[in-house]
Amino acid sequence: MNNPMGPHALVREWVGTSLARWLGLQTFDFAVLYLDDLDEIPLHGGTLAGPGPAFCVRAVRGRTWGGDEADLLCLENPEAIARIVLFDTWTLNADRYPPPGVSRRPHYDNVFFSEEGAAPGRYRLLAMDHTECFLSGGRELTAPVAGIDRIKDERVYGLFPAFVKQIGLPDVRIALDRMSAITSDALEQMLRGIPAEWALSESGRGALAHLILDRAKFLGETFLARLGFLPYP
Repeated sequence: MNNPMGPHALVREWVGTSLARWLGLQTFDFAVLYLDDLDEIPLHGGTLAGPGPAFCVRAVRGRTWGGDEADLLCLENPEAIARIVLFDTWTLNADRYPPPGVSRRPHYDNVFFSEEGAAPGRYRLLAMDHTECFLSGGRELTAPVAGIDRIKDERVYGLFPAFVKQIGLPDVRIALDRMSAITSDALEQMLRGIPAEWALSESGRGALAHLILDRAKFLGETFLARLGFLPYP
């Protein structure tokens, strides 16, 4: 609480990380911890975290990516590359690698190489930092988040140039099958974990669920073509 992006940044982090796991991506272990007035957790800009529920993750041995294509050959879970591109496209996350037409710099440090559980000299790719999911731009999650322009956004997100030749059709199909298996009940269970203090309204919750489910259906029909595996209709 008290972060400069507002409480809905915590909502996006919770839902984004939950959806990443649904797709089979590895993430940091995460939980909601409740801070009180005696906790002094510094935030960027010199302020302190406010009391209330905080989104927390467990520290992991590893490093962020610098963009070196050779690093991708050291992954023990190379199938995660296709999944992270589908995840970013599903959640409209422009904060890793922006889609065409968006003028913002790529964030290579939003790709994490974990050493835990990997052989020496090898890594496991983790998805991290989802505070910009759902085309937030720092805005609140309200009814317009489920606009048709967002549901049917045809651009591919998260596709670093070095990722392109590492993505195979079988990995994309498996990721799409997993995304398409999301149900309203499973999504409701994820959303139920959002603390009331993060101030997501009922209309915002409904719109977010609408966006996630309808966009999954749209991408199930179009994503292979957007990656060049099928002729685009």
